[in-house]
Amino acid sequence: MKLLQLIRYKNLLLIALVQVLIKYALFPSLSMLIGGQQVFVSTTLTHFQFVLLMLSTLCIAAGGYIINDIFDVDADKINKPKQQIIGQHITTEKGYNFYMAFTVIGVVLGFYLSHTVGVSSFFAIFVIIAALLYIYSSFLQHMLLVGNIIISMLVGLSLMIVGVFELYPAITPQNQFIQSSMLEVLFDYAIFAFIISLIREIVKDIQDVDGDYKAQLKTLPIVLGKDRAAKIAFAITLLAIVVLVYYLATFLFMQKIVVVYFIVTVVGPLIYIAIKLFTAEHKKDFKTISNLLKLVMLLGMLSMIIYRLT
Repeated sequence: MKLLQLIRYKNLLLIALVQVLIKYALFPSLSMLIGGQQVFVSTTLTHFQFVLLMLSTLCIAAGGYIINDIFDVDADKINKPKQQIIGQHITTEKGYNFYMAFTVIGVVLGFYLSHTVGVSSFFAIFVIIAALLYIYSSFLQHMLLVGNIIISMLVGLSLMIVGVFELYPAITPQNQFIQSSMLEVLFDYAIFAFIISLIREIVKDIQDVDGDYKAQLKTLPIVLGKDRAAKIAFAITLLAIVVLVYYLATFLFMQKIVVVYFIVTVVGPLIYIAIKLFTAEHKKDFKTISNLLKLVMLLGMLSMIIYRLT
């Protein structure tokens, strides 16, 4: 159970769920009339290959969580002493062993999958992700906002990687337009995931400011103060609301069910989060906001089911 907690199994389940929704809900939902014929999105991976892609992603992510906890031991002693696993329930040496095992398995699966789809160069994606997770934990998280942006980008990449493996190898001159259109839709979801993750990373930094200060990290609340960092998170949340409303009004205005779903489950909660960010003062307030942002992320991704139904 401690190992499952160490690899953040709930977060991994969320990643797996989103990737399943992309393949089995989002991709089958889009078709177009081209030359008088209805053309559907073409995909590459078999069910087994898709499972390999998921396992590779989850293993590399699990390794990233482990190595981050190893480097954050001092900060976690203050930020979450009751939840700390490395150094209390699992030794640092065993932590490194688990990190190496998960990362190597993930990269090897990525290597095998890249060869089976006939695009060996895709293997570099897994190596880059694994390297970035290590560099983030050991170095980048000490830099102002850089670590937050890198982690948020990797969250978005966990969505885009499905499109890269499923759509790119299946592109032909006949289906190029619909394939690129689906990639654009997936990219929009990745941008949404990036923005929500960035807000949450800033909120978590505010929540963990005491331990991060002791660990000599240069997070936004340490450099600018908690109040200013909260106001920046508030501004990004407002930006997310404006962009989302514009997107709904411009591209999805004819899909009333989808619009209502997003307003109720995403826009509404984001407005509430913005208000909370403007008034939050205590650590428990920011913890609540962090949990709400995770819920917004989940509900936003579940909208793929609505696309499938409509």
